[in-house]
Amino acid sequence: MTDQELYEAAAAASQAAYAPYSKFLVGAAALMRDGRVVTGVNVENASYPVGICAERCAIARAVVEGAKPGDFEAIGITASPCGACRQWLHEFRFDRVAFMHEGELLVRRPDELLPDSFEL
Repeated sequence: MTDQELYEAAAAASQAAYAPYSKFLVGAAALMRDGRVVTGVNVENASYPVGICAERCAIARAVVEGAKPGDFEAIGITASPCGACRQWLHEFRFDRVAFMHEGELLVRRPDELLPDSFEL
């Protein structure tokens, strides 16, 4: 699956987002090394900080299905990932992250998005 196709899967998933407050619909599509694609969306909450980003939703969904760090190849996202998501992308060892920025699909490694990442 190409990075463009992964982004398009994320864009399709974004239509299911629950964003009644911001109206900012975000989708993510994670490509697993076994070829599966797991999607996620942002889910807001009236207690605003307790919402979840699309990337973390997709990763958590994959973990429920048995995924571990290293099982992920790439992720497409309809927006630039926030700092918390960048840490998740690093910890789950994605090879690449594709996201739209100013009308251009950018592809970066997690360590480029979050240099000097935190590790235990």
